[in-house]
Formats: sequence, structure tokens, C-alpha cells
Amino acid sequence: MIGKRRVVITGMGVISPVGNTVDEAWNSVKNGKSGIAPITLFDASSYPCKIAAEVKDFDVTRYGIEKRDVRKAARFTQFLMAASAQAVQDAGYSKESLDGVKAGVLVGNCIGGLDVIEAGYEKYFDPKAGPFRMPPLTTPMMITNEAAANVSMMYNLKRLSWTLGTACASGTDALGAATDLIRSGRLDVCISGGTEAAIDGFGVASFTLLHALSTHYNDTPQRASRPFDKDRDGFVLGEGSSVFVLEELEHAKKRGARIYAEIAGFGASCDAYNITAPLPDGSGAALAVKEALEDANLQASDVQYYNAHGTSTHANDSGETSMLKIAFGEHAKKLHISSTKSMTGHLVGAAGAIEALFCVKAINESFIPPTINLENPDIEGGCDLDYTANTGIQTPVDVAVSASLGFGGHNACIIIKKYKE
Repeated sequence: MIGKRRVVITGMGVISPVGNTVDEAWNSVKNGKSGIAPITLFDASSYPCKIAAEVKDFDVTRYGIEKRDVRKAARFTQFLMAASAQAVQDAGYSKESLDGVKAGVLVGNCIGGLDVIEAGYEKYFDPKAGPFRMPPLTTPMMITNEAAANVSMMYNLKRLSWTLGTACASGTDALGAATDLIRSGRLDVCISGGTEAAIDGFGVASFTLLHALSTHYNDTPQRASRPFDKDRDGFVLGEGSSVFVLEELEHAKKRGARIYAEIAGFGASCDAYNITAPLPDGSGAALAVKEALEDANLQASDVQYYNAHGTSTHANDSGETSMLKIAFGEHAKKLHISSTKSMTGHLVGAAGAIEALFCVKAINESFIPPTINLENPDIEGGCDLDYTANTGIQTPVDVAVSASLGFGGHNACIIIKKYKE
């Protein structure tokens, strides 16, 4: 612990179902506004699930990105490019000022260019077209590293440009790995976060076949994501990107950067149990949280706010509650907990990144966002903690924790604390 380089957040950007700027997104979740609505990105009329949390009013060219570059970028890449442009500008950097800086890119993504894959297959199986009428850039546009590569090219960053894929834990793992890279001295600055765009016919059908998506609230979509509620019936698929500029503290101070918060700790684990289901007792995820607390040199009692993975599925919500009781002990009963997925839906590989952003804002504004739609807490299912039901609360937050639990048993936890000299 002694001598460890400190990592701070100096820039933030977001493209999301609840807003395409940090202020818009935060004000939405702060006020309990849902971004879930009927699907418009494809014809879902024959699908059991007809709702999703889509990004709205998105035009990537508003962020200084040329149309010629847009044509070569899948939707998930466009989201990352736009969120990165916001974060870099917010941090007071530019392509020119990043020149010569030990800066890299580390992004979490789960699925890649699903829209590009689906479009390619449509041509491939069309007897009037065939395999050689597929779009020629299908391969470079669909692969998961394409988003990070495009951001590297935007800013001429020639150090590492990595993509990390650990399912729904990808965004959190990316932030943790970026923190470790800065701590190690390999980088001084890292553009890091997550991005995802999986709302298309193939993506929704795939999750539907797993019985993972909500199908009972098609007529009232804003009520569909209801973490920890007895009447929940699955998660709601979301999309978007959240990006941070992470920076070594002395490097940030030397240039007079504004500091939003400090990344204090990171932990990761794997359940080694099931390809889709988490360990029911929560012990696997608890290991990641305990590791993050140890990394941050904090006690469980130091934490005021926990942003839950809170997917609105029975397996997650009960298991995550069990995890909190293991990781935080008696303090779990005093924690302010909320699942912002009740409003944003589940952004899959970008989920942990946007939830980390809400942790930063909770610290900056001393405010706990609510878990909306929590009308009938599933006490019998073990969901018996304080989930900040329906209305947020004003209260000081010095330390916030966000955990993400992904398919394959991947668990990740990031700890963010108020910056102090």
C-alpha cells in the first residue's frame, strides 16, 4: 500500500438511454426518470419482449467526428467515440495536448458490433446477394476491439489500446485494469470505460431464449425494470457508453486539472460455478468486494453507498443481497443501496462504467439515486436491505462501491472515494 500511485478521475462522458451528457443522465436517475420504452431499432412486434432502453436522439457527428469515420464504425463504436470526446474535452485535453503523454485506452465490451454481424448475415444468406455481397468492412467493424482502436486513432494515442471482455463485468474490470496500469507507471493517463449496442433482433432473441428479459410489462415499459421487487420478471436490455479520463494524481495536479473523485480500490473474482447463473450464496462476488476494500485500505463501515448490479432477475437480486451480507457484515443493513438499472436498463458491457459514473455523482452531490419500481420488496426471496425505494435521498457520501456480476461467473468491484489531498 505504501507508495502506491494514486489514480483520480479528471474527465467524464456518457451516451445513455437516460441522457447523452453527464448532467442529463445524472438528472434523470436522480429524479427517477426511466429510459425504457418500446423498441424502435427493429420490428419487435412478433417478439415476447417488445421493450428496451435505447439511446435516443444520437448523432455522433455532434461530437466532432467526421462522417467518413462514422461510416466505418459500428453503433457500439460510435457510442464510445462520442462518450470519449466528451470525457477528453471535460478533462481539458485535446489531441494536441495528449501528444507526448503516456496515455492509452482500455475499454470494456461484451458483444461487439452485433448490428454489423446481423447485416452481414442477411447478405450472406440472401440468395440474390451471397457471401461476396457482404459489406467489405464487416470484419473490422464487428470485432470487439474496434471501438478502442477508433478512440486511439481519434487522439493519435500510440501506447496500449486494449479491449477487455468479461460479460457484464467488462466496464468495471476495464476501469480496474486501467487503474492498475496507471499505478504501475505504465501509463499516466487512460481513457477507460465501457460500451455496448446489442439491441437488435438477434440480440433480443438470444436473451429471450435464456428467459432473461422482462416480457410482462410491454404495455408499461417504464415499470419493467424492478430490481429487488417481488413482481420482477427479468432485466431490460440497454445500450450506450460511459467513459472516464483516469489520471495519476501528481500528473493531474501539475496541469491544474479538476478532480472529480479518486479510484481507491479494485477487486475481481470468478465464481467458477455456472456459465449463466451466479453462485446463489453470493460468496464469489463477495470475494471481489473484499479484495477491493483491502486494495483501498478501507473497512466495510467506511462505505456509505453501494450501486448494485441489481438486474431485476431473481437469481441476481437474491444472490447479490447475500453477497452484501457476506462482504459488509452487519454494515450491510446500514448501507444505502440502489440499482440505477431500474432506469437505464442493463447496458451489459457498459453497465459497470455508467454505474461508476453515478457513484462519482453521488459523491459530488451527496445524493443517493433511487431504485424505482420497488413497490413490493421480495423479502421472502431474501431481498431485505435498504434499496432506496423510489425516491432518492440527500446524504453525505465519502465512499461509493459498485460491483458488476457477469455471465461466466465474472465479478468485479470498483471503489470510488471523495478526493482529499
